[in-house]
Amino acid sequence: MYRTHYSSQITEELNGKKVKVAGWVHEVKDLGGIKFVWLRDREGIVQITAPKKKVSEEIFRIIPTLNNEDVIAVEGVVNFTPKAKLGFEIIPEKIEILAKAESPLPLDPTGKVKAELDTRLDNRFMDLRRPEVLAIFKIRSNVFRAVRDFFYQEGFIEIHTPKIIATATEGGTELFPIKYFERDAFLAQSPQLYKQIMMASGLDRVFEIAPIFRAEEHNTTRHLNEAWSIDAEMAFIESEEEVMQLLERLVAYTINYIREHNEKELEILNFELEEPKLPFRRITYTQALEILKDLGKEIPWGEDIDTEGEKLLGQYVKETYDEDLYFIYQYPSEAKPFYIMKYDDKPEISRAFDLEYRGVEITSGGQREHRYEKLKAQIAEKGLNVESFEFYLKAFRYGMPPHGGFGLGAERLLKQMLNLNNIREVILFPRDRRRLEP
Repeated sequence: MYRTHYSSQITEELNGKKVKVAGWVHEVKDLGGIKFVWLRDREGIVQITAPKKKVSEEIFRIIPTLNNEDVIAVEGVVNFTPKAKLGFEIIPEKIEILAKAESPLPLDPTGKVKAELDTRLDNRFMDLRRPEVLAIFKIRSNVFRAVRDFFYQEGFIEIHTPKIIATATEGGTELFPIKYFERDAFLAQSPQLYKQIMMASGLDRVFEIAPIFRAEEHNTTRHLNEAWSIDAEMAFIESEEEVMQLLERLVAYTINYIREHNEKELEILNFELEEPKLPFRRITYTQALEILKDLGKEIPWGEDIDTEGEKLLGQYVKETYDEDLYFIYQYPSEAKPFYIMKYDDKPEISRAFDLEYRGVEITSGGQREHRYEKLKAQIAEKGLNVESFEFYLKAFRYGMPPHGGFGLGAERLLKQMLNLNNIREVILFPRDRRRLEP
């Protein structure tokens, strides 16, 4: 191996010992009788110090030939000294050039020369060499780790549902059609129908972390056409409140996990992630409209709360209660999908909820309609072909327990958690209205 240690693993215990480090040339400085190379790896930067009297002629010859972003491997002795910027240096015994970088570079990985987001995304491999970009994806990795940890602790079973489907999940037109041999098919916009079918299987509690595809022609800072969804479904619930309680625990656990395990990355981003307050505030849809009316924005009852309304509500909750996360629940049935249960005594109101994070919806969920005849009627009410949902409805004819769940947008959670301006910052290779490569 070219490497025995990352930069972050070099401690005082290694003082005077030989190590191997490898990475990219961050900077080279030639002061005549002493030359410096700053090597950057995934974990940080290492100072390579080459005094003429202590290193070979070969090393002294190689260093001036190095360019920024060349890939090198260095073998040398660790020397802890207050003279070094980082508190230690490596005196090289061997420097090997593994790959040369062309010049000029497509963008500056130090970040000193600013680049537009499109330029950065076109050169994502180099954009990720910037510590603040790498920090986002280290946090992303731990978000998924925390989510899995939480679900396993709560007794959930991980499932994997098909992403090539024959029927629209939500009943809308926002689907990517594909040719499936001699048949028409679609990319899945949600695992909704399949995770509900699992409730009839006896698995009781399931979760899935997987991509979803939505053919929405939005070009905003909060929409993607390919995104990752954190989905959960659980059986034997008595109301949507139990689902909301599970979700708030999940989100709080994930945020606190990042606070504990990604201190370095949060420091690089110069961001203080606040500990969430449990329980999250609950605001009914009707109350939300009343708040917005007081703020000067009127929305007729039954209509969806638009982006401006969400933003105003987020500001109101923050200014009034100093809270970032809150539920909006008891939505009009008309505004929610066919599989959401209605209140029996008030059928115009559904058992659905959204979780908002700083004025952006990150989750939709609720209690599902598990009663076969009612569910079939609700499919018809939405103007959908009941026969095309037969594979789904079949599971409701042979003993379907009361159940509920949610879908949490991973990228929206990350964007709002880190208070970033654009959702494209938190996914490696965004797929949006205009971007299909790299």
